[in-house]
Amino acid sequence: MTLPAPDPARTSLVTGASSGIGAEIARLLAARGQGLTLVARREDRLRTLADELSGRHGVRVEVVPTDLTDEGSRTDLVAEVRRRDLEVNILVNNAGLTTMGPAARGDVAGDLAMVRTDVEAVVHLCTALLPGMVERRSGAILNTASTAAFQPLPGQAGYGASKAFVLSYSHAVRAELRGSGVTVTALCPGPVETGFAETAGLTDDEAAETLPKFMWVPAADVAAAAVAGMDADRAVVIPGIANKVGAGAGWLAPRAVLLPLMAKRHPALRHH
Repeated sequence: MTLPAPDPARTSLVTGASSGIGAEIARLLAARGQGLTLVARREDRLRTLADELSGRHGVRVEVVPTDLTDEGSRTDLVAEVRRRDLEVNILVNNAGLTTMGPAARGDVAGDLAMVRTDVEAVVHLCTALLPGMVERRSGAILNTASTAAFQPLPGQAGYGASKAFVLSYSHAVRAELRGSGVTVTALCPGPVETGFAETAGLTDDEAAETLPKFMWVPAADVAAAAVAGMDADRAVVIPGIANKVGAGAGWLAPRAVLLPLMAKRHPALRHH
């Protein structure tokens, strides 16, 4: 099984495409001749990337700035793609964010925005775009989860639970689509060198102390593993040997032993 062939009437919709893993996946798809629809909130960064990719690879690239936390904006995104007479044949649900700290001191608006981006947007876009893929018997979906999906994550409880949802959802939808010509792959990176931790409120030292340096993987390497995994119709992609081992250990370890240790080590919980 390989990714759908490039087609002028088809597009690869990539969310979270303004930086990090999303931008690197967009680069790899463009290099394969795929037309692209780049989605994120930061229009300036999207346009810079679009100019780079269309200039380098001669592919069609459009930019649709979208706040994926908002249901109406997501609906408008799907409508805009159709207005351009395009059908999505590759969907990359990569946009995501996290909050930090104990749930008892959480910010309601921030936590709900995370769930709407990390969970609702995945379900919304899959549900809206899957019928066309199934009808054409061609399509590929990549949903970005995390190694956080394999065990609860004290200090980032909502984030870990959101990624566990994405992993479970991806497995289930993949099973439903067997034999349909449409594939689903869950990408489960460990720590990635993207600035994600800094955005979440961790310093580089705190992030490195929580997760050893050998577990960190460059965004370009994560993207390469993701696209190769989609191309090979893999159910789950975990970039990096250390992260594969860590995910397996997190899945199998007794919760009564694992979770107190994780809570003790998480920098967002050390003063609570």
